[in-house]
Amino acid sequence: MPAPKFPTVQLFVTCIVDSLFPEVGEATVAVLERLGVAVEFPAAQICCGQPGYNAGFRPEARRLALHTLEVFEASPAPVVVPSGSCAAMVVHGYADLFQDDPPILDRAHALAARTFEFSQFLVDGLGLDPATAAAGASLHEKVTFHPSCHLLRGLGVKDAGQKLLAEVEGAEVTPLPAAEECCGFGGLFSIKHGDISSAILDNKLAAVRATGASTVVGCDMSCLMHMQGGLTRDGSRVRCRHLAEVMAAR
Repeated sequence: MPAPKFPTVQLFVTCIVDSLFPEVGEATVAVLERLGVAVEFPAAQICCGQPGYNAGFRPEARRLALHTLEVFEASPAPVVVPSGSCAAMVVHGYADLFQDDPPILDRAHALAARTFEFSQFLVDGLGLDPATAAAGASLHEKVTFHPSCHLLRGLGVKDAGQKLLAEVEGAEVTPLPAAEECCGFGGLFSIKHGDISSAILDNKLAAVRATGASTVVGCDMSCLMHMQGGLTRDGSRVRCRHLAEVMAAR
């Protein structure tokens, strides 16, 4: 394999992965290193500020965003995020938070320009053929892919994840009906509007069951956690896994 376009990246691990699903962070590192990319982990990183931002606590969100800028400005390396949601916050949310502060806004734009969601980085950042990126991964199951809202609409990443999943050895990929419909999580939305969130989730899980897949793959653990909760409560054996975990499987 030729030398990667970016020999080093910085991992922005996200709160949910760091606190609840560290195996996803480990899988992200494993895939990147397998592709010849060295991974740095800035230890001072904290929350990107999205929960406060979505709840209207802009001064608090600005403080977290400014800290994130400072942390990831220490290196010029690209920032890889195993979450479309948090990546979208850095790419779009920071520009909104600092729209009235031109010097910091310029810094926010600079960081946004080198921030990538995991699947986006492999396909668009590194420019890898999906077959090359997924070489060695193996998952002999029937799977389906859920394109999370922030990944699809926020970042405009439409098919990178599906292309990578399709190249995993043994994976029988079946389309998810109404795939672009929300799973109902939406962060604070699922807490503030629980009944609506649950109804949306019911529709999503009905679509999952219709595929006959044993695994739902996605790029946002927040959505996958929400879906897994509903599946588990229903006694389903279907499991939800991050794309990085699938690609790290040998």
